[in-house]
Amino acid sequence: MKRFFNYKTIIIASTVLIGSLLFKKYKSDIPEEVKKESHQLIDSTEFAPVNLKYGFPIDDFEVEENKVKKNQSLSTILRQYNVSYAAIDKIAKKAKKVFNVRRIQSGREYSVLFSKDSLRAAEYFVYENTPVEYIVFDLRDTLHVYKGEKEIVYKRKQLKGTIESSLWNAMVEAKANPVLSIELSEIYAWTIDFFGIGKGDQFNIIYEEAFVDDEPIHEIKVLAANFIHHKSNNYAFAFKEDDKQGFFDEEGKSLQKAFLKAPLRYSRISSRFSNRRFHPVLKRYRAHHGVDYAAPTGTPVHTIGDGVIIKKGYQKNGGGRYLKIKHNSVYTTTYMHLSRFEKGMKSGVRVKQGQTIGYVGSTGLATGPHLDFRVHKNGSPINPLKIKSPPVAPVKKENRDQFEVLKNKLMHELHGLDLTPKALNPDSLYHAIDDQK
Repeated sequence: MKRFFNYKTIIIASTVLIGSLLFKKYKSDIPEEVKKESHQLIDSTEFAPVNLKYGFPIDDFEVEENKVKKNQSLSTILRQYNVSYAAIDKIAKKAKKVFNVRRIQSGREYSVLFSKDSLRAAEYFVYENTPVEYIVFDLRDTLHVYKGEKEIVYKRKQLKGTIESSLWNAMVEAKANPVLSIELSEIYAWTIDFFGIGKGDQFNIIYEEAFVDDEPIHEIKVLAANFIHHKSNNYAFAFKEDDKQGFFDEEGKSLQKAFLKAPLRYSRISSRFSNRRFHPVLKRYRAHHGVDYAAPTGTPVHTIGDGVIIKKGYQKNGGGRYLKIKHNSVYTTTYMHLSRFEKGMKSGVRVKQGQTIGYVGSTGLATGPHLDFRVHKNGSPINPLKIKSPPVAPVKKENRDQFEVLKNKLMHELHGLDLTPKALNPDSLYHAIDDQK
């Protein structure tokens, strides 16, 4: 028996060895191309693209898209899709911490996702709150509500043109987003009077425009620009320092100037910027687009920045004695309820930052001495306490090399598509760039 076992073992071992040698020979005879192809066989069904929308594989649902009609609410919309009143009430309560359903606005788009079966039950209601943000109402048993955001795609663009009538019209003619004209007016607010630009002025801009679902959402980031005004170059390069982004010229000097934090030394703010404030004299609610600084009569009031006085007057049933100052093509400030003006203050007079222009009083509709201070940006009132403060100093020494690399790259990019305007001296420009290398 023992001999038979040894004999059997030898036969099996020999068979395995011969089979192994034959397989190795067979494998070595397979062409390399076939071997390579055999390793690249992939089940394509595992990598089939999924069509996602609002985070859902949208092809798994029947989808109905629509817009909110006038006077429609969450309830009236969902009732169209056979969602019960009880379910609507529950989901409205669950939505409180996420979204106020009373703020559903007419004209906004929404989608209803139905199950693909004979019941065709509404499973999700998706309301587009903004071009980017959407609210998902899970109408299934979970009755869950949450926010989502669409993907924002930034497209880098370059635009150049010549002004024939106005910057706005030039943007329209170039089929560019006119929002660019507002961005430029803010970037160059302290260096160019955009009310004084004229025919023949030129612009060259590199910017990023935001898109959602291939539609622009009117969000633009200017990266670099050259505005040729009166045949002179005015460069602007976006650069971030200390978490604040500012614009600097080719020498690293800031294009912005700072406003003073307040137009007087004061003890307290007695009233803040509001769209609905109870007026202490009129005894009714109305907008108060300014900040009231309580201070004793006669306290000096000074301008928060350089500018020109464009209005001086008296409003008996309003701001009393007031001055209005234009600082640039973007900002104007107004100083109201003055007891008197400083000598020499009149329309057309130029004033310097910190210069005394008047004194606190209670003229007009006022219950006590205070300064009503107002700021307008591009003609619209803004909260004076929330004026953005970009860097106003030159690029710091420790960041200078980083700025130079970025500036030179953008300078090349600007003039790569440029037609070399008359104002530009290409020799001096590129010699300067070569010197930086």
